[in-house]
Amino acid sequence: MSGTTPRALGRAVAAAETAVRTLLRVDTNPVPRWRHVTKVDPELDRRLPLLYPLYLRHTDAVSVGGSSDVTAANTEATFGALDWTPVPAVHEPSAPAHVTETTRDRAAFVAIPEVVNGTVESLVGTLGRGIEHVREELVPGLLDRKLPWWTPAVVRERLAEFATTWFLRDAVFEAYVIQNAESAAAREAGVTEADRLDPREAKRRAMAADRRLGSEILYLEYSGTFGGEEATAVLDAVSDAVSWPRVWYGGGLDSAARVDAVLDAGADAVVVGNAFHDVATEERTLCRRAADALPTDASRDRIRRWLGGERDVSATAAARYLSTVPTVTDPAARAREILVATVATWLRVLRLRESLPADADAAAVRRAVDAERPLPADADLRPVLGDDADAFATTLTAAALGASVDVPVDTSIPAAHLSVAGEPRNDPPARSR
Repeated sequence: MSGTTPRALGRAVAAAETAVRTLLRVDTNPVPRWRHVTKVDPELDRRLPLLYPLYLRHTDAVSVGGSSDVTAANTEATFGALDWTPVPAVHEPSAPAHVTETTRDRAAFVAIPEVVNGTVESLVGTLGRGIEHVREELVPGLLDRKLPWWTPAVVRERLAEFATTWFLRDAVFEAYVIQNAESAAAREAGVTEADRLDPREAKRRAMAADRRLGSEILYLEYSGTFGGEEATAVLDAVSDAVSWPRVWYGGGLDSAARVDAVLDAGADAVVVGNAFHDVATEERTLCRRAADALPTDASRDRIRRWLGGERDVSATAAARYLSTVPTVTDPAARAREILVATVATWLRVLRLRESLPADADAAAVRRAVDAERPLPADADLRPVLGDDADAFATTLTAAALGASVDVPVDTSIPAAHLSVAGEPRNDPPARSR
């Protein structure tokens, strides 16, 4: 075959792909048209609400990733917990080493970041390190486990090249525009105040990401702050300039009004992170106060009355997070249901704790959970998890009960990631009164 034939074939394939995307207007982007994505940070200080599937059932997808104190181990642990959610989880690694065979198997896809307003290092260097990690660490380990020891070296080499190229083709590329120069993401990418983009320049970078980089996602990121009118102006310019990427916005979303503003400006999806983790922070305090105020066998009605006197539910972190989900029509009512279920579940865990000996070990925790039926929150979880509700409730109760007595119990839900983790053993358990 002459040298020109493969080149002509490649051009023909590229022309066909371009025609499908532009002339025929066929949407071939592998990223679904989600509207709401919840960002879950693997960092241990960013915990999960106790009944997190009840919240995450309302989002379209979960994105796992963070900019600081993230490791391969806590990323794998987070994916283990998210196995119990009814929505897909994707991986947005902030370092190549965070991608492991385990995370790759569990993620719907890996989104590789491309910071288009940072340093050359953040765009090209980060990608190079990622490819090196895949080619020299991830793929060889995978081949060692899959291939017989006698596989010839030349075959291994060719398979490694194929697997590396396939991994990159199978991955999703995410063009980042970082607009908060004070954020951890900005520090990692070398983004300064001078690198913030106005609408016209953001449009140009977006067009480059669309037509040259082939980025499946264009992410406008304000990292914990709300971009306001500046962000909506950028979104308006960007959304009109691209046809291939999904346009995502993240930063400071804690109300329906802010979500509506960025969706109306052209975002395909909103990414909500801090508002979700705030639920767990608030829940930890709420469960502690409930344990002091209520008996461990308190009825749902009694818990509901106590909650009404304790908090304005419409102002809780739970209601704020749920208000960011366009499909939730009454965030306060839904928050009330979940918070009551959460407190009831934690009180049941404390009741089980009363039955444990002072020197309880993991086996004693398991026996106590196995003897308890129905399990806490089983009825609440069944509409969400179906036949998996009992298994999740068993796993969750074992993790939470073990955490309450400082006994590690090996479960797919890491106890350290739960809102109630770390409650001291010497706290006197609540008694019926």
